[in-house]
Amino acid sequence: MIIQHYKDVEEMIPQESGVNGVKMRRVIAEKEGAENFVMRVFEIEAGGNTPLHTHDWEHEVFVLKGPIVIVSSEGKKTAKNGDVVFVPGGEEHQFRNESDEVVEFICLIPIKK
Repeated sequence: MIIQHYKDVEEMIPQESGVNGVKMRRVIAEKEGAENFVMRVFEIEAGGNTPLHTHDWEHEVFVLKGPIVIVSSEGKKTAKNGDVVFVPGGEEHQFRNESDEVVEFICLIPIKK
């Protein structure tokens, strides 16, 4: 068993094209012995965003500190503190912070085997 504070995990800045003001921590991943899922904690600065993108795997998201705007083929939707978001594999999506404060969310994805 591993117990650690998420702030003790190294912060990473995603290098994908289209990323703006995003920090991520891989708090549970393969190095901790996870075989099925990766748990990531994201912080997006005011005005920041992830890229508009798609991939084969799903996301399960829990909003810690919102509001966060999620852009998809269905348009724009806003999630607030305590909301959960499911993004199916293959759906184009983007997370945007249109507020004046940092937003935070947990995102689970499968380990790609």
